[in-house]
Amino acid sequence: MKTLISISSSFPFPFPPLRTLASSPSLQSSLFHFSTKTTTLTLRNNSYALPLFTVRCGSGVVQIDETQFKDTVLNANRPVLVEFVANWCGPCRLISPAIQSLAQEYEDRLAVVKIDHDANPKLIEEYKVYGLPTLILFNNGQEVPESRREGAITKVKLKEYVDALLESISVP
Repeated sequence: MKTLISISSSFPFPFPPLRTLASSPSLQSSLFHFSTKTTTLTLRNNSYALPLFTVRCGSGVVQIDETQFKDTVLNANRPVLVEFVANWCGPCRLISPAIQSLAQEYEDRLAVVKIDHDANPKLIEEYKVYGLPTLILFNNGQEVPESRREGAITKVKLKEYVDALLESISVP
């Protein structure tokens, strides 16, 4: 494993370095996007500029907004798994690789879309998204009963969750 970024030396108290999940450069660049933008962290009257992290969509995952929701999700001709995320959400970044893998593996049976929590407040309110990440499966323009799931999930559990939902709505 390689250290992706270390902020320990610039703070008055120790922080552990951020570490990547794998040492492959192609995997590292596909998981996180380092923006040239920064955010300011103020601690004990000292300000520090930190890089912003964003969750990237991989192949198979489409990022949409409120204006595209009806056409992409409600009018879809196959089931759609909607993932509500935010750039500041650690668990969202944690499950991003599993969601990307799932989207590629199930691309013939299921569409996967990602919706930014902060940029789409009407959808957040309409679908009562209280925790992040939130997964909701839609089929024929309706939320599938018992499909809502909040929080981080392993790849194995995610696959079991999706398999059970697809079986419940009779998708081969």
